[in-house]
Amino acid sequence: MLKYQVSSQGHQSTPLNLAVSWRCEPTSTDLRIDYKYNGEAMTTPMALNNVQFLVPVDGGVSKLQAVLPPAAWNAEQQRIHWKIPDISQKSDNGGKWSVWGSLLARFQLTEGPSKPAPLAVQFTSEGSTLSGCDIELAGPGYRFSLVKKRFAAGKYLADN
Repeated sequence: MLKYQVSSQGHQSTPLNLAVSWRCEPTSTDLRIDYKYNGEAMTTPMALNNVQFLVPVDGGVSKLQAVLPPAAWNAEQQRIHWKIPDISQKSDNGGKWSVWGSLLARFQLTEGPSKPAPLAVQFTSEGSTLSGCDIELAGPGYRFSLVKKRFAAGKYLADN
């Protein structure tokens, strides 16, 4: 196994561009997350798999409403969690989400207003790299039977 770390060159080198906006009032908080798939960040555009968005929300959340798409609220950890199976350049009805989209939530509060918090995102992708790094054998006596290319989001955060 070969592991390496890539340094980012700004938002054009990220496979998932994010914009987060909060509207925090004493009795409610509105959260909007806009995402956009960026296939140009990869050597070969591939789907982002098992995409998970996690956002902590304080202020004594008493009710979660107007959630699109549906999400899970963890009252103990005070965070909302969206799961999207795949995001890719090809949008179809086979479980893949569009190249761009929005996640929306409204929270009713008892101890507001909320304070905007960073959004954490996790995902993986198979069949491509972000760096263009490849591997090749120099000697004629060896050959590869299988080369797998994969990347995963480690610390992928966004704030408003």
